[in-house]
Formats: sequence, structure tokens, C-alpha cells
Amino acid sequence: MISADRTEIWAVVSDPYHLARWWPRTKRIEDVQERKRGTGTHWTNVMQAKSGRDVRAEFRCLYSREGQAYAWEQQLAGTAFDGLLRSSVTTIDLDDAGSGTRVTLQLEQKLRGINRLGGFLTRSAAKRQLDEALDGLERALGAGR
Repeated sequence: MISADRTEIWAVVSDPYHLARWWPRTKRIEDVQERKRGTGTHWTNVMQAKSGRDVRAEFRCLYSREGQAYAWEQQLAGTAFDGLLRSSVTTIDLDDAGSGTRVTLQLEQKLRGINRLGGFLTRSAAKRQLDEALDGLERALGAGR
């Protein structure tokens, strides 16, 4: 639950340029190629690794349902992530709830090859990332939970 209006939250979560304000380890967003109504929009997320190095990742909006849901997938082919992941999809669902909005974040990652054995580590890291994202979204909106 975030104590902010759903339209206010939608304006932040559906705009890739805002990711640097709330998504964990995101330094900046580059090369946004917007499509009408969001679906199909592409962007590059420049993240900072724990080592301090910049890591670039490409994303594409899978679907955008105005004020309700937004999902993106990481483009993996030919990247450093390709050896680790078969797919990585993030979904955001918004629902009115009393004086605020219920924000549901999900990250579904399918591991490749021997990396599948580390599924419990991946789930733990994904949970931390989503918790940090919710905290970041609250800060970006000046809201509370």
C-alpha cells in the first residue's frame, strides 16, 4: 500500500525516464524509443554494479494498461546476461485501496543451464530488489506505506 493516488503512481511507473528516481541501482535511462500507449517502448537502463562499474541493460515494454498495469522484459540476446537468464519480466499492477493504492511488483526470472541450481539465491535477490523498488517509489512520490 502506498498512500498516493493511482494516477500519480502511474505517471511514475509507466515512464522509463522515471526509473532512475525509484528503481534500485539505476543511474540513468538512455535511448528511449517511445511507442504510442507504451507497449513496445524500448530503453537502456544504466545501472551501477556493486563494484562501481556501469552495467547497461536493454528493456522493452510488454504491455501498458493505462492506470492499471505495466510490464517490461529485459532483452537478453547477445548480452552478458544471456548466459545467466533465459528470461526476465517485471510486472507492476495498481489497484485502488482505501486512501491509497495497492502496488504489486513481480519479477519473474528463468535461469539458464547450471544457473538453475541457484534459484533460491535468485529469488532472495529478486525479493530484495522489489522491496528496494517499493521503497524508492515511495520516496519518488513523497508518500508512505
